[in-house]
Amino acid sequence: MSQEFVDPDIVELFSRHQLNDFDALWALELEAVDRPNTERGGWSSVSYLELDGQGFYLKRQRNHLTRSLLHPLGEPTFAREFRTIEQYRKLGIPALQAAWFGQRRISGEQCAILVTHALHGWQDLDGWLKRWEHVSDNERHAILDACGTLARTLHDAGQMHGCFYPKHIFLQSRDEGFAACLIDLEKTRRLWLGRRDRIKDIEPLIRRTRHVWTPDDHLRLLNAYQGDSEQARVWYDRLQLRIQDKDSRP
Repeated sequence: MSQEFVDPDIVELFSRHQLNDFDALWALELEAVDRPNTERGGWSSVSYLELDGQGFYLKRQRNHLTRSLLHPLGEPTFAREFRTIEQYRKLGIPALQAAWFGQRRISGEQCAILVTHALHGWQDLDGWLKRWEHVSDNERHAILDACGTLARTLHDAGQMHGCFYPKHIFLQSRDEGFAACLIDLEKTRRLWLGRRDRIKDIEPLIRRTRHVWTPDDHLRLLNAYQGDSEQARVWYDRLQLRIQDKDSRP
């Protein structure tokens, strides 16, 4: 059996469309949403799949491997991504959700399929930044608070995202403000170095939003993260020094 995981909520739906096994999903002809990734010697592609109004991202790969101490000969990167998605779920870190995962060898090559639920009704932070000048003050504050709270939840769970960029943070408007969640969990690792790792994780978000967000915006986000305005200022100063150091490098 190649199948290792299936979301109970999609069993009937996938069965109705005869997509309830590895072979059916592997053979499905769909247009890729972007160019296949061939950086690791194999290939990896992503397609959008819609079934009865429900959206999914179908990811397939062959010999697209990552190596580690536990897997010195390599394993499909989707296997690692699936484990991380499940780890986030168990730790209560808001993130994309897996619908189906399986892996097998085909003609001696390692193949894997990962299906994730599409985030319908969510918008990445990049999209909000592009129209930030048209966003109301209340929405701005709620978005900043949601991003800071997401980072705090992530780090309090002992995890470092490793790629905390606006395009990987998704937001959804709620009655009480905004909810935020993460995608692209491939570079997640444990927080080993305390504050140093936390600052390193948040820095890309501060750096990549500085052309849109003001210092007060960043302080508000850091206050939501820290829950303390004085610590928010200390972190803001440290982050600015880190960004200035990076900017000064050739």
